[in-house]
Amino acid sequence: MRVTICDVSPRDGLQNEPETLEPATRAALVNRLAAAGVPRVEAASFVRADAVPQMAGAEEVVAGIEPREGTEYSGLALNVQGYERLAASGLDRVNFTLAATESFNLRNGNRTLAEAQSGADEVLARSDRPVTLTISVAFGCPFEGRVDPGVVAAIAERFASAEVVLADTIGVATPSQVRALVERTGARGVHLHNTRNTGYANAVAALDAGATLLDASCGGLGGCPYAPRATGNIATEDLVYLLTGEGVETGIDVDALVATSEWLEGVLGRRLEGYLYRAGAPTRPL
Repeated sequence: MRVTICDVSPRDGLQNEPETLEPATRAALVNRLAAAGVPRVEAASFVRADAVPQMAGAEEVVAGIEPREGTEYSGLALNVQGYERLAASGLDRVNFTLAATESFNLRNGNRTLAEAQSGADEVLARSDRPVTLTISVAFGCPFEGRVDPGVVAAIAERFASAEVVLADTIGVATPSQVRALVERTGARGVHLHNTRNTGYANAVAALDAGATLLDASCGGLGGCPYAPRATGNIATEDLVYLLTGEGVETGIDVDALVATSEWLEGVLGRRLEGYLYRAGAPTRPL
């Protein structure tokens, strides 16, 4: 079995950090991830700089990317204006994101669910590159609580022409919930946060249910400015170690990921959330 890992640390990983890293540093992170063999990297977010200053200078980040064969570079857009900036930048893939609840759409993108879906319709009609449709707060919303799986399934069905990803934005899902919703929606992938230490079990459940795309973030960086107390994504290197041990191919050099997390620790000046880069891989076969 082979899965596609999308590392979202240059976008989701850094957008909740107190520091705003220079575009050149963020591009260096993208290039390190590509050199490690990560097949997809979410390089930037095309949102307003006054709303998320950590993502300012998205075009400069893209300009600093050194294209590498075997790596696809994506960017996030929340509306048509963001898509237009992304398309002009030359990135390979659009990640258009909307939320499963009214409250989160209004907080995260200043739009209703209906407006967000209309924007997604327009992007899908106009885009000349592949589109991923990420449904955030698919398992639980910080403002509305439990999310009706039927609502998520209806959104996924509406956008079945896109690659659908279900996001556990605040890290509340459990494996049985992930398995059931992936099976119900036929989603290709999941975007998991490890806020309540269920992220890795949820990743395995998603694969069992047929998912073949997993979002993760180097060092376990991440969080959402509009999701109170939402902590980091599952760590890419921890996930790769787990999958490799289970016989799942990723094509990623885990040692290079560990080195990237060590580099990030120095850049940010703090210990990261991931475990493998601190513990190290076993020096002898187990």
